Amino acid sequence: MDKKKEFKNVDEYIASFPKSKQNVLREIRQVVRESAPQAREVISYKMPAFELNGILVWYAAFKNHIGFYPKTGAMEAFEKELSGYETSKGTIRFPLSKPMPLELIRKIVEYRVKETLAD
Repeated sequence: MDKKKEFKNVDEYIASFPKSKQNVLREIRQVVRESAPQAREVISYKMPAFELNGILVWYAAFKNHIGFYPKTGAMEAFEKELSGYETSKGTIRFPLSKPMPLELIRKIVEYRVKETLAD
């Protein structure tokens, strides 16, 4: 991926990666769409994101992981489930060497929808 490239939309972002990463990105995209059907897809900070009263989550592909960014409230709420992953404030790194935890991603997005709509 060209780090300096400005993507017009999520399809363009996904297409910039090798097929194996494209498939993972599409899986995550689908889970978020299903979990937050009222959210709108955007590019924010040069990454795919979903917006509903502000950004719900961002996600991005890197060399060895998928970065998933659900904001700190969700990080705290899912601290136990995230203990097996590398995390930092607002960031989860899902290694590409393991199956994507799509059910966990679904739960986090559903939490973020409730959190966002409660604001």
